[in-house]
Amino acid sequence: MRGERGACAMKKRVGILISGRGSNMMALVQAARAADYPAEIASVISSAPDAPGLAWAKAQGLTACAIDHKAFPSREAFDAAVHAALTDAGVELIALAGFMRIQSAGFVAQWEGRQLNVHPSLLPLFKGLHPHRQALAAGVRISGCTVHFVTPEMDSGPIVAQAAVPVLDGDTTDSLAARVLTAEHRLYPHALALVASGRARIEGNRVQIDARLDARAHPDGCLLSPQP
Repeated sequence: MRGERGACAMKKRVGILISGRGSNMMALVQAARAADYPAEIASVISSAPDAPGLAWAKAQGLTACAIDHKAFPSREAFDAAVHAALTDAGVELIALAGFMRIQSAGFVAQWEGRQLNVHPSLLPLFKGLHPHRQALAAGVRISGCTVHFVTPEMDSGPIVAQAAVPVLDGDTTDSLAARVLTAEHRLYPHALALVASGRARIEGNRVQIDARLDARAHPDGCLLSPQP
């Protein structure tokens, strides 16, 4: 990820929301350790107190806490608590990393243009649950993952970057999921760097990438950024 920071003088403060093991969170944390990465991890919040990712974040010395969604009477009340915690931490961008809660319209609006999600398919294909099962059932030869801005409609926000992953003969949902997850761990830090550095911006319903950044192919053929 070196070289992503460009002319960005200040690192964006990122809050990561998780619900489980947080493997994409770990990839973001590792990327953010680079001196020239344009974002820093300001807060990790888990919706589940027993999430393995929360324990990992605390062990890394990160500011991390649980806000148990079961303790709140409504989705709006839970979201208000999360919003308050993010604001208190000075968070500027949110990265969802296996966050298994549907957000209220009010929360999405508060963080419009400042919240990213990674989804394990090449959107707009295979939205929602079980994307790998959907991909195998459709018989596609290429699947992958997408980092996009969060909007009220699930898995439908402007796309920042995508990575392609081959679907192999004999693939199961587990084997395809594992291959896509590996791609997610490369793609998400890359996409967050684009947004945090200001090189990716929303124009209408599309994301425009700074023309200084050329599309780059990973050695395994995965496309790591859209053409500028």
